[in-house]
Amino acid sequence: MEQQVIIKAFLHEIWNQQAFDKIDAFLHPDFEDHSLPPSFPRGKEGTIQWIMQTGNSFRHLSFIESQVSEGNQCMIRIKMRLVHIGTWRNIEPTQTEIECFGFRHFILKDGKIRAHYALIDGQSIESQIRQKSS
Repeated sequence: MEQQVIIKAFLHEIWNQQAFDKIDAFLHPDFEDHSLPPSFPRGKEGTIQWIMQTGNSFRHLSFIESQVSEGNQCMIRIKMRLVHIGTWRNIEPTQTEIECFGFRHFILKDGKIRAHYALIDGQSIESQIRQKSS
């Protein structure tokens, strides 16, 4: 599978659909997720835990706004649509709908994702929730 197809399918199947039974089709056996909080394991298990924990706080959909690939690397700019359905940063659920943007960087090996890095602005998410729910 070509890089752009792999990343798009990973975002849809794993992040948006939470089809964790398909995760091994996307992740290299030596996969490391460098975007997780320090208390999470860096491998597949940590990624699943993070997606599930995030899903407890937000109903979310991620969309690729732009994508650049070179060699074995792929960078995407994503837009996320979030609905605040559970406690997050000590903020009780508000049902507030917000959008935010972020970046995800993937390194691929042997047709699978070997490493993942992300930059998502949590402060923007918090500010929008507080502003729209007040």
